[in-house]
Order: sequence, then structure tokens, then C-alpha cells
Amino acid sequence: MVSSPARPIDCDVHVALPDTRALLPYLDDYWREHVIRRGLDREDLELSSYPPSLPLSCRPDWRPQQGLPGSQFEQLRDQVLDPFQSRFAICNVLHGSQIMFSEDLSAALCRAINNWISAEWLDRDPRLRASIVVPVHSPELAVAEIEHRAADLRFVQVLMLAMGEVPLGRRQNWPIYAAAERHDLPIGIHAGSSLRNPPSPLGWSSHYIDDYVSQAPGFSGALNSLVVEGVFNKFPRLKVVLLESGVTWLPAHLWRANKQWRGVRSETPWLTRPPSEIIREHVRLTVQPFDAPPTDGQVQTIIDQIGSDEMLLFSTDYPHWHFDGTDAVPQGLSHESLSKMLADNALATYPRLN
Repeated sequence: MVSSPARPIDCDVHVALPDTRALLPYLDDYWREHVIRRGLDREDLELSSYPPSLPLSCRPDWRPQQGLPGSQFEQLRDQVLDPFQSRFAICNVLHGSQIMFSEDLSAALCRAINNWISAEWLDRDPRLRASIVVPVHSPELAVAEIEHRAADLRFVQVLMLAMGEVPLGRRQNWPIYAAAERHDLPIGIHAGSSLRNPPSPLGWSSHYIDDYVSQAPGFSGALNSLVVEGVFNKFPRLKVVLLESGVTWLPAHLWRANKQWRGVRSETPWLTRPPSEIIREHVRLTVQPFDAPPTDGQVQTIIDQIGSDEMLLFSTDYPHWHFDGTDAVPQGLSHESLSKMLADNALATYPRLN
């Protein structure tokens, strides 16, 4: 449990559509008829990244008696908002609508999801905030959804997946980052893949554990792409939040990025300072799941190796199962680092929370 006078800001909770039919009231007439005619309202459009019955997808004491994990507001309130005394909680909806091959259908469903989040969740509790769900494979339509939603300050972030059709730093994605920067919206990059390419450079895996473990190097690749392609040079006010990336892989990534930059930086003249400095300025990570070292003392060593205690954001990752009971806070953090992680870092990252 959080033992601090600061009310924490939970930067990653997951709410789930109970079923596709729940979107019908939030679609316009054309798309409602389209979805019904194609029978999509009877289809499960959930991402395969989190199979609902898998133990990792929901802690036993957070699993509902019926329905999908994270689909009931009352449970979120009683299991997270009240026990953790959350000041805010940012809702991230992981759904197959983001990665459909039909860009128009993807955009329509993403807009319906954002309408649904607003009406069914944000309107019910002033502590709730949300990420804007966008069709990630169509920058033009993603920007249109950002612009459509920007006036509602309860939407505080743009949600993307770590592994998509192309590396995240590629210029075709830059319109998304331009719109996000313009409206003071960080880019939340969540664990997951659109599966247009294998999640591992070795090819398609045989087992779920292969895919799950491959997420950490996937984040490393996404982060490298953003830095090397010059996204943060082009958009100096942009912040990126890595959601469910883990933490302890970062020191090795920073060391390797700096070392290689010194040897091959001639081909990226826009990188005028070490990648680690750029990452510390622009990138944040949620702390669940926290891949903790064996002893508490080593936790502070990891922070020292990262070189900043301003990069970590508190999260419960509700309802996923990454810790037991209510012990969501990593042990071994100094009092100052803990205070920053619980609230201060989030307030500095998300301007709309202020």
C-alpha cells in the first residue's frame, strides 16, 4: 500500500469493453449499420496480447465473477481508486480497433471507444482521466481523432503500441507527434504489437511466453527509433511514457546507445548530445510491472544507473497481475524518489493534470 502523504497518480489502469455491442450507441448511423451487417457486434475484437482467462491478465482478487477483467466501474472504484486513494487514474483501453487493416473502420471504432470512455467512465468519477485511442496505422486519421478529442481536457495522452507496422520514429508518424505536442498530450506507448511483423527479430514465436518476454527488447527498439530518427529534436516539448515496459533494462540500453552513438554519430548529425540525455529529458516509465532486483538496496542502484529519479511514474496496471495484495510501490526507493514517483513526476509529464 502507498504510505505517503501524497495522493498517488495512477498512470496505467485498464478498462475493458464488456463486448463489441457496447459500442453501438457511440457509432454514427453509417458505421452502426456497417458493424451490424458484418456481424462485428458479435465478434470479440480484443487484442490477443492479454487473453482474458490468463492469470497474468488479472489478479485473482481483482477478477470479476462474470465479464471481462476491468469492465466494471464499481470494481475499479472499490479495488483501486479508493484503496490507493488515487488523486487521478489514467484509463488505457487496449483493443483491436487500433490495428485493423481497414483504416476507416479502425478510425470509426476508435472514436466510438473514446465516446464510450467519456460517457461510461470519465463522467462517473472526477478522478478518472483517459488516453485517446487512435488508429495507429493511419497518421492522418489518428490526427483527426486527436483534434476531435483535444478540447476535452480529461483526455491526457495519446495511446500507441510499442510494435506496429513501421518503427515509431519514422517520419510518417510525425503528424501524430506534432498534434500531440500542440495539445500538450504525451504519447503513451503500451506493450503490445499490431502483429504486422514478428514481435521477435528471430521470427514468429511458438508460445505466449516468447511474445511476452519479447516486449522488453521491443520497447528498446521503439525508444531507439524515436531518438535516432530525431523525433525529440523535431518536437522538443514532446513527452513519451512507456507503459508496462519494465524498468531494469533501461541502464543497459542507455549505456549501449551512448557507446554506439560515439562511434557512428556522423550519420545522425542532429544528435548533438548523448542519447541518454535525450531519453532522460523526454521519456518516462510506469513502474508496474517492476522487474525488481533481488535486494531493496539494488533498486536505488538501478535509479542511480538510470541517472534520474524523475523518469518513474506510479501505476497499478489494474487489473493485470504484477504484484500481490496492494504492494504496488517498489521497495528500496528513497523518500525523495518515492515522493516524485507517486505524484510529482506525473504532474510534470501530463500538463493536463494541472
